[in-house]
Amino acid sequence: MLTKKSLDFLKDLAKNNNRDWFHTNKKRYEADLKLPYEQFISNLIEAYKEIDPEISISAKEAVFRIYRDTRFSKDKTPYKTHVGALISRHGRKGKESPGNYIHVETGRLMLGGGAYFMEKESLLSVRNHIMQNASEFKSIINKPGFVEKFGEIKGEKHKRIPKEFKEFHEEQPLIANKQFYYMAELPPKMVLGDGGVDYVMEYFKAGEELNNFLRTAMGL
Repeated sequence: MLTKKSLDFLKDLAKNNNRDWFHTNKKRYEADLKLPYEQFISNLIEAYKEIDPEISISAKEAVFRIYRDTRFSKDKTPYKTHVGALISRHGRKGKESPGNYIHVETGRLMLGGGAYFMEKESLLSVRNHIMQNASEFKSIINKPGFVEKFGEIKGEKHKRIPKEFKEFHEEQPLIANKQFYYMAELPPKMVLGDGGVDYVMEYFKAGEELNNFLRTAMGL
């Protein structure tokens, strides 16, 4: 399970984001953050199987590496100051696959899901599915549990609506979205200790109906 030591390591890493410090504190990283986080995600995947029996990934397939890719970035600090994981049927490498995201850093916990990375073909499929199932989509995103946990669907929007969706756009403005995701920002202390998995699962359950809708639309 995650503990205060996990957050303390991330806090110290943010102040000392260099290879020498990380190398000196590698054992601390593994004991206080890496291994506890992987176990936490493993437990979360097992709990998630109760609502999506088709998921079969391991924690290592879900957890993102802490090492930053700095090749095309002005920021050359070598390490991320958060830990993240994508819990979906295809794990972190299946970025198009609707699923659940968890992000933990010193001052913030992010829980969300939906479809963030969408290719043109997938976006068209989702838009068509929304238009053909407008009442179902509206019902899902207005369910009290979803609204209470996440508020509303987020995502960048196209400035120009394809002509086949222009009329429907008046009924459902979200048809203009390039992405269909949801996210909550919470205190990181909520995932510390024995109750962390149960807490996260309440959010994952609230978003699962939308994930299923998107999976159906994308044929995943």
